[in-house]
Amino acid sequence: MVQLFIGLFTEGTTDQRFLKSIVEKSFIYIGMECNSDIEIFVQPIKIDKTGLVFSEQTIEASRIGIEKFGISVLCLHSDADDKTDNVAFQKINKAVEELQNKDNLFCKLVTPVVPVQMIEAWLLTDKELLKKQIGTNKSDIELQINRNPELIADPKTIIENAIRIAREGLSKRRRKDLTIGELYLPIGQKIEIEKLNTLPSFRKFIAAVRKTYRDLNYLT
Repeated sequence: MVQLFIGLFTEGTTDQRFLKSIVEKSFIYIGMECNSDIEIFVQPIKIDKTGLVFSEQTIEASRIGIEKFGISVLCLHSDADDKTDNVAFQKINKAVEELQNKDNLFCKLVTPVVPVQMIEAWLLTDKELLKKQIGTNKSDIELQINRNPELIADPKTIIENAIRIAREGLSKRRRKDLTIGELYLPIGQKIEIEKLNTLPSFRKFIAAVRKTYRDLNYLT
């Protein structure tokens, strides 16, 4: 059994709550293609980002990941915040290029995680799961979540609006306060790879996971 320690560095803490399970499931999913049995450990990495640009944050997360957790891979998250991922990947590629000039005290193997438009689009992939977590039987159309997630400029607002619509008409006794922040962890844990695989941005992440295994010589 081979153990693979993966660091996860995200834009925010809510992103970590969602992506930790997604990264773990994705590496397990592609790991089944490998010649060896691989045990996956995903460790969220937190740093003081004060005054640091993205490449500097990446380098610091890479250092902390090696020093504290002995990681071999750094999963690096950045939302596209656009209908394409071009700018986000330019930013990531610049950070990775700077990282390659560092010594072995830094983890240099980076797996990009770039949702389009933002991570909330991935939460919208399984609408039935989302509705179950919200606690509603209303239709996708009623909740205004019936569009392609990656074509929605602000999917976070769409989810927050769906929560509000789901609670309209409920009595005060039945109306439970719910915020979008409470959805990241359970949806991340429960959503299936097959659902996420319908999104081009997620398929690009899966391709990056497969490349990472090849770079580690676990996959030919």
